[in-house]
Amino acid sequence: MAEYVVEFGKDGGRVESDGRLDAPAFHRNHEPLWAALEKHLAGSSGDVVEVGSGTGQHVVYFARHTPGLVWWPSDLNQRHLKSIEAWRVHSALDNIRSPLRIDLSDPDWCPEMRDGQGPASLAAVFCANVIHIAPWHVAEGLFAGAGRYLRSDGKLFLYGPFKRDGKHTALSNAVFDTSLREGNPDWGVRDVGDVEKLARAAGLNLVETIEMPANNLTLVFSRS
Repeated sequence: MAEYVVEFGKDGGRVESDGRLDAPAFHRNHEPLWAALEKHLAGSSGDVVEVGSGTGQHVVYFARHTPGLVWWPSDLNQRHLKSIEAWRVHSALDNIRSPLRIDLSDPDWCPEMRDGQGPASLAAVFCANVIHIAPWHVAEGLFAGAGRYLRSDGKLFLYGPFKRDGKHTALSNAVFDTSLREGNPDWGVRDVGDVEKLARAAGLNLVETIEMPANNLTLVFSRS
């Protein structure tokens, strides 16, 4: 899977002595994201996998609001995995597990998901700001895994910038898309319609589209 546009910890941001990294985006979007997730997850029970957890700050915030859910953060970048574990320890929350090393280019995600050491049936999958900074086969792997591991009432939450009907929703997104593709032609802002096709192939349907700050969307997919 492709690395992040800016690897956390190498962008001039704060790094704590225990390895905790700080993402400026977390401070901007954690409250709007929880508002989008709350009506679906508040009061729920079961396991949730966050793919592409980055620093690990989001999973801590969400876990505090959902004591009935067990959160499994994940990433592929070793520096991020260290930060996620450090945030888990620092939070002292018993409903966050140590991070999994999930490679979304593999539809099976990781060995723990196959051998019983990880969660077997998921209440939800949460993925923020990943598929536009990775090759398309990463999005394919995300949906393939979600289709495999989500339980019958499970949901996939996908957050980030998106095009609609082939058009950008804002000039800033168009500029961002151009900069991504100039840096790596396999990256770019994805179209909701293309993402829906992946979802349907995995047995999932788009059930809600939530407008978010800064011209982003949260897409909610379900089996029903």
